[in-house]
Amino acid sequence: MYSLGTTVSAAVMVWAGGLTDIFRVRRIGAIIFVALAVSCAAMALNPVWWLLPVVIFALRFTGQGMSTHIAVVAMARWFVAARGRALSVAKLGFSLGEAVLPVLFVALMLVMDWRLLWLIAALIAVLGAPLLLVLLRQERTPQSHAKSGQSLGMEARHWTRNQTFRHWLFWFMIPALLGPSAFNTAFFFHQVHIAEVKAMSHVELVAMFPFYTAISIGAMILSGWAIDLIGTPRLIPWMQLPMVVAFALFAMAEGTLGMLVGFFFLGLNTGFNNTLPSAFWAEFYGTRHIGAIKAMAAAVMVLGSAIGPGVSGVAIDLGVGIEVQFWWIAGFFVLSTGLMVLGVGRAKGLLPGPA
Repeated sequence: MYSLGTTVSAAVMVWAGGLTDIFRVRRIGAIIFVALAVSCAAMALNPVWWLLPVVIFALRFTGQGMSTHIAVVAMARWFVAARGRALSVAKLGFSLGEAVLPVLFVALMLVMDWRLLWLIAALIAVLGAPLLLVLLRQERTPQSHAKSGQSLGMEARHWTRNQTFRHWLFWFMIPALLGPSAFNTAFFFHQVHIAEVKAMSHVELVAMFPFYTAISIGAMILSGWAIDLIGTPRLIPWMQLPMVVAFALFAMAEGTLGMLVGFFFLGLNTGFNNTLPSAFWAEFYGTRHIGAIKAMAAAVMVLGSAIGPGVSGVAIDLGVGIEVQFWWIAGFFVLSTGLMVLGVGRAKGLLPGPA
């Protein structure tokens, strides 16, 4: 059900994400906030199992899909010289949510019904709509921004979504887009099973999550600064090497220390992954159609988050241990790194010179 709902949300993202090239962020953002609130309320009030995939679709589409997409598209479009730092600031909200909300809601479930917690989430989301309208009342529109100048991509032009889809570099980046979303999601999705395999209590494993989030926030801020100083083309080919180390450590770890070090490297990649890909699309394909292009990339990532838990879960049921899977996942990230080194290394010669 989770995989089905998430896969459909990825498909819809390809179309819906392009709306950020047409409408103001304040308007489409407010609509998505209200839709997210309705989705949370539906999770609380839905009485039948067969509607669960629909509710999961709505949550994934309005939450991880469009909410995150709108934020990063706005920052990638409106900031040039400080694009890396702007993206890292925008992503702090997502990281703060990862750090606080799981622990907070699990703790609240001890004293409150889980349905009430979903209704509280709906209230929080719906309150975001008027706040966004107020804060962005002086917002620039995509059309006015088009007149005031934008960043050009490879070959000194703006690429459309269809041109990007047909370009060879996009396909070199596909494994790098799929991998973190698929295998990060799979790791956290199967956290109870992982704790059992590692002979740890579930509470011990969950207690490491704030450490992971703190590392990811630090890495995200550092990567934002590094993008502006060193440049995306030099950094992005190597951003998934920490994933190789992380999953190798998860495969070998026999106690809390090994898992904790693994979370350190997992957090490094999560931080890098929050800023570098968004800067990559803007720098290599231009910003005029960045909403449609980023939506296509976001759909690939959301699809990865649907595939990862499903494939990993089936493998567990077929007798492929999670530690064996971790070794295969580390090998996958070696492959994705090699493809980025080749692809980005060839493509950076097509980038325009400094404005």
